[in-house]
Amino acid sequence: MYKEDTIAAISTPHGTGGIGIIRISGDRAFEIAEKIFVGKKNFKNIKSHTINYGKIVNPKDGLTLDEVLLSKMEKPNTFTRENIVEINCHGGLMVLKNILELCIKEGARLAEPGEFTKRAFLNGRIDLSQAEAVIDLINSKTDEGSRAAISQLEGKLSKRLKEARKKLIELLAHIEVTVDYPEYDVEEVTGNMIYNELDEIKKKLQDIIVGFDKGRIIREGIDAVIVGRPNVGKSSLLNELSGKNRAIVTDIPGTTRDIIEEYININGIPVRIIDTAGIRETQDVVEKIGVERTHKAINEADLIIMMIDAKRGINEEDNEIISKLVDKKLIILINKVDLVDENEIQKIEKQLEGKKYLRTSLKEDRGLKELGDALVDMFVSGEVSMNNEILLTNVRHKSLIDKALSSIDKAMSAQQEMMPVDLLAIDIRDAADYLGQITGESVSEDVMHEIFSRFCLGK
Repeated sequence: MYKEDTIAAISTPHGTGGIGIIRISGDRAFEIAEKIFVGKKNFKNIKSHTINYGKIVNPKDGLTLDEVLLSKMEKPNTFTRENIVEINCHGGLMVLKNILELCIKEGARLAEPGEFTKRAFLNGRIDLSQAEAVIDLINSKTDEGSRAAISQLEGKLSKRLKEARKKLIELLAHIEVTVDYPEYDVEEVTGNMIYNELDEIKKKLQDIIVGFDKGRIIREGIDAVIVGRPNVGKSSLLNELSGKNRAIVTDIPGTTRDIIEEYININGIPVRIIDTAGIRETQDVVEKIGVERTHKAINEADLIIMMIDAKRGINEEDNEIISKLVDKKLIILINKVDLVDENEIQKIEKQLEGKKYLRTSLKEDRGLKELGDALVDMFVSGEVSMNNEILLTNVRHKSLIDKALSSIDKAMSAQQEMMPVDLLAIDIRDAADYLGQITGESVSEDVMHEIFSRFCLGK
């Protein structure tokens, strides 16, 4: 799993920018940097963890590639626990490409996706759950998602899991000593002792997974689709929520012909909100394709936001749309309430009895806060905030904790059935193994490859 060579990659996003960073890690990192970096000091005399001005020069022909700031970091006090050099150059595509190619010519290898973080894990700098938190931090779309990833990166989840696993292993060792070496003066492990220990571990694991639904929503967000008849205000809602003129808004029905989407933050929840073509029977070929895509988006959505024009009321088309959404989480917005009187609104509300609905007027900025509150209520129990709690955000972690709990339940049931304690050890060992797969203490190479393949190059 670990290749003892030197790797290099561009660590800044692809594209043109003010600054670009090339990272080199491995035993030959300093040797390579010494060949290509020309500064005021000889590279060997540069102190660790300092930034130094100089030039990157091709040693073959003496051509200068760029003026740079170079960071030298000696192991083991680095991210990978290897020697690391970071070259901060100008962020032009050709500049970055040329310097990276020069590093490779001088002995480095192009890093695989996530290989720097993988080396940090393999060298004991972080555990596997912390490594996964790195990509969560990079991909986070809200402050809450970022804080959840930081909490995991700091090892708060790992600490809880390692404590539980340690207790399982200690219990396992106690059982095995009692069974295998009865002649030694060791306190005999009893069935009640095993049951009580397992019950305590089980409660701690259940405390960890109790907030998974909230954590998953904070990490992954939800897909929300705005639907309704043409010209009810769907595109205006998208523009209001995103703070941009993302969709064209006119009084002409059928303006939106295709799916338009935007990531927004609603009360701490990342929402991929999708504006769709108005649902109606049409002979327009392009609009017809848009309507078909709308139906596909509805099937894949976590939440449907259906809009009704208060001025036009509810007709058969609206009722037909509502009837197709019975199995979906649905919020109905009675829009344009500023254009009608209270009696008309109440007539619509009577028809929507038993359904979740809100009054909105995008023109007067009414109902958007209530929409955010309703969304949180539907997907998260309680407020979306980190406070001091540990939020479980990763589906892989949740699945493995569930398996560990299942094994603990089997062991507890076996004890109640008065089965021999050595048979209980099988399920206890399985539970410890499942928890070890989260932190990386017992994990296969295939699982590791799958995790780190999701990382970007240079991280």
